[in-house]
Amino acid sequence: MLKLEHLGIAVKDLINANECYTKLLGAEPYKQEEVASEGVMTSFFRAGESKIELLEATNEQSAIAKFIEKRGEGLHHMAFEVEDIYQEMARLREQGFQILNDQPKKGADNKLVCFIHPKSAGGVLVELCQEIKASDTE
Repeated sequence: MLKLEHLGIAVKDLINANECYTKLLGAEPYKQEEVASEGVMTSFFRAGESKIELLEATNEQSAIAKFIEKRGEGLHHMAFEVEDIYQEMARLREQGFQILNDQPKKGADNKLVCFIHPKSAGGVLVELCQEIKASDTE
């Protein structure tokens, strides 16, 4: 059974979005991090057992910039925590899901991540994420 890890929300202005979600959730973000490889600045909030990740594009070619241009601000993806991302990727491929990554890549918040194409997941971009352990970086 997969556990909801976070919801990713595309925003135009991270400073304004941080203020909004701080008021909404009654707490400041616990982490802000740039993922240069994806062209995004992220900000994380705790929401019960899950998290909310705000994503602001840092360049016009990033997936977030293209998403906002096409759809506007809002829910970008939902992420599920997995114990073994390689095993989950293989299982989901066998089930007919289109995995967008051949291999997991380093994402924000000390995670290995991969994505499932929305066309094979009911119109929703799904992220799988696994905590990076010391043994993963050796």
